[in-house]
Amino acid sequence: MSYFTEEDFAVFTIPGLDARMEALKATVRPKLEALGARLAPVLSAQCGEEMFAHVAKHARRTINPPSDTWVAWAASKRGYKMLPHFQVGMWETHLFIWFAVIYEAPVKPTFGTRLVAAAEHIHTLVPASYVWSFDHTKPGTIPHTSIDTAAITDAGERLARVKKSELLCGITLAKEEALQLNDQELLVRIEETFHTMQPLYKLACGESI
Repeated sequence: MSYFTEEDFAVFTIPGLDARMEALKATVRPKLEALGARLAPVLSAQCGEEMFAHVAKHARRTINPPSDTWVAWAASKRGYKMLPHFQVGMWETHLFIWFAVIYEAPVKPTFGTRLVAAAEHIHTLVPASYVWSFDHTKPGTIPHTSIDTAAITDAGERLARVKKSELLCGITLAKEEALQLNDQELLVRIEETFHTMQPLYKLACGESI
């Protein structure tokens, strides 16, 4: 039996904030909470520090219903947006598994500078099947096969100087593929992706890779 279902993805087609949030809380959120609890110790072991799960609450929304939702892991009980972190979540069309540094993170300038210095190494480390995003609010991604060392350098320079800049890297699974994965198969894909993204996480945390 698949971990996520058609009903989960269909939540994002429900009109209206209240109705969509009600369905989200009933169907998707419990699964994200379970993933959060299951993977926190795995990520803690990978990262060498305690990682805490945070499920998106969408609490600031007053009119527009959310188009995606997620669980994030970071090295703080208080939140994740200010820190390098990992995410698993979904849009109507696909599942995403990310390493992320988003616009709130104070480490962005330092991470950007380190990314520029390690651009060639990072380009080699990231598998061809992976994708990049530079805006977590949009569903579109850029295949790693379309990214070269110069593009990673540009991304690092942008992180260093542009306040709203972001960087996410990992994999996406089309809804049809995600629906084929049972609990264990999904966990394996997530753990593999997080392991592959450890060099980027360590770089963002100021460690050598």
